[in-house]
Amino acid sequence: MTKTLADIKKSLDSNLGKRLLLKANGGRRKTIERSGILAETYPSVFVVELDQDENAFERVSYSYADVLTETVQITFYEDTTGNAALS
Repeated sequence: MTKTLADIKKSLDSNLGKRLLLKANGGRRKTIERSGILAETYPSVFVVELDQDENAFERVSYSYADVLTETVQITFYEDTTGNAALS
C-alpha cells in the first residue's frame, strides 16, 4: 500500500486514461460509487471524468490526501471486459 502523497500521485500518473471504480465516503454512513476514466493529475488533486449514463455531472476531483486517509478508494479495471484489479 502506498504511504505518501508523492507515491499516490506517482501511481495515479502511471494510470492516466484508464477506467476506474471510485468509492467515496459521502458522510452519514453513505458510500458513493462512481465509474469513469482518470483524466488528469495536478500537484494536489486528480480529476475523474464520470460515465454520463450513470451520473448527473461530468467530472469530479479529489485530493491525494483523500486516498491516503481512505476517504476515497480507487480500483482500476484490468481490461475492457470490466474485470477490476485492486490498486
